[in-house]
Amino acid sequence: MTKEQLLKQIVFLRRVPMFADLSDRELATCIDSLRLRRYAKSEIIFHQGDTSRDLYVVYEGKVRIFKTDPSGRETSISLFGPHDVVGEFAVIDGEPRSAAARTIGPCALLCMAGDTFLQHMQVMPRLAMGMARLLVSKVRWTAAYAEAMAQLDAAGRLLYLLLSYNERFGEESEAGKRYRLDLALTQADLASLVGVRREWVNRCLGQWSRRGLIQYEAGTITILDLVKLEQERDSRCGATSGDMEW
Repeated sequence: MTKEQLLKQIVFLRRVPMFADLSDRELATCIDSLRLRRYAKSEIIFHQGDTSRDLYVVYEGKVRIFKTDPSGRETSISLFGPHDVVGEFAVIDGEPRSAAARTIGPCALLCMAGDTFLQHMQVMPRLAMGMARLLVSKVRWTAAYAEAMAQLDAAGRLLYLLLSYNERFGEESEAGKRYRLDLALTQADLASLVGVRREWVNRCLGQWSRRGLIQYEAGTITILDLVKLEQERDSRCGATSGDMEW
């Protein structure tokens, strides 16, 4: 590896919150333990119930985390993009994977063996603190998500998630108003985020499109008016499902 390649990798890894406080020497040690793996679109990274212990950092693309019930129905839990960490639960507690991970499009991940990561944590206190902060941030997200699920109707829950992902992945085309959100998710995928039928999502997107709030095409969502979309989400708090009943 050349000095320029190492510097590029250090710059990337420092943008991963869990590694952000490490010294250059510590980052170089972690880089030696990471391997780049490339995945095709819709490829499984790990299955629910797997006993694998690898830790992943998203380098390129997006990953969908989901659970499957006994009937085979999928429920999406979250989406992750570049600089996000995936698969840390199994590394920490040694239990089988609690959910599955699948790429949304072509994807590249940095992979580290779980045992190796645990060894690094034992000699790098700042890495252990970074892992603690990562786990706390995911607990906070889960708590906020659970609150939204309790307070909002189904339409509001979908808007809550779309607006949350827009903050992370959205591309601004008109400040404060228009954003492009390329999640590469089908309507069935969107439905699995809030536990509804695909037909219901299709109807919602159609209504919001006619009202000038959202456009949906081939997995890409264009937010046409951010403020009005936020107002629509807030209006769904405690609302009855009405003509959007699923």
